Amino acid sequence: MTTSEPSAGSLIREWRTRRRMSQLDLAMEADISQRHLSFVESGRARPSREMVLHLAEQLSIPLRQRNQLLLAAGFAPSFSEKSLSDATLAPAMAAVETVLKGHEPFPALAVDRHWNLVSANTAIAPFLADISEQSLLQSPVNVLRLSLHPGGVAPRIVNLAEWRAHLLERLKHQNDATGDPVLIELERELRAYPSGLKSSRPAPVEPSGIVHPLRLAHGGTVLSFISTITVFGTPLDVTLSELAIESFFPADEQTRTVLVRLAKERAATS
Repeated sequence: MTTSEPSAGSLIREWRTRRRMSQLDLAMEADISQRHLSFVESGRARPSREMVLHLAEQLSIPLRQRNQLLLAAGFAPSFSEKSLSDATLAPAMAAVETVLKGHEPFPALAVDRHWNLVSANTAIAPFLADISEQSLLQSPVNVLRLSLHPGGVAPRIVNLAEWRAHLLERLKHQNDATGDPVLIELERELRAYPSGLKSSRPAPVEPSGIVHPLRLAHGGTVLSFISTITVFGTPLDVTLSELAIESFFPADEQTRTVLVRLAKERAATS
């Protein structure tokens, strides 16, 4: 038996459905007639290269999937997909390392589209202490798996139920946006890990809180972090568009003090 590749029209319909848009919604956003969009989705009309990219832009389709859509429509991909070690990406990767290094003495790391670790600064050390399942540290290190696996960081996350719910919600949003089968399987795996809940009720949210903190036991103290995500603006390379930097900031003075002390200790022994 042979399976046919999806047509450009069926892919557009799939992405439109994923974005919860009606044909009329997308037609109005793209400034085309609903009739023409219907013909494109059904295969009765063949979209031009420009129309494929225009619809992909209105649907906020990731660059990787835009290339797939172009191929389905019979066109060559528009966006390169280089290795992170490619010489042409060297300036971008140097920028990543500058951001990571500049964030010290606070932790920061860079991950690819599947949450595999690309690089990290030296301040990430507290996160990697007391990992009982050493296979989690073998390349490629998946940051989400390392965080939530019972043999990873999870036993030291004081607010595991809350942080787990936060990470899974982020992953779900990413899956809704990309439909990546690897991430869908990763989400299924992570949801099978212990939740950290003592009951079936969801973890309560602090009414006065402003963000989800990560509270990590380290030695005899608890480190508390808030984080930001940084991505490249207007990337034209698939790999670069999928690279993200997560920077952790101390959420209290105690955490700041401990991180500064640890940085001084590392500097003294290097």
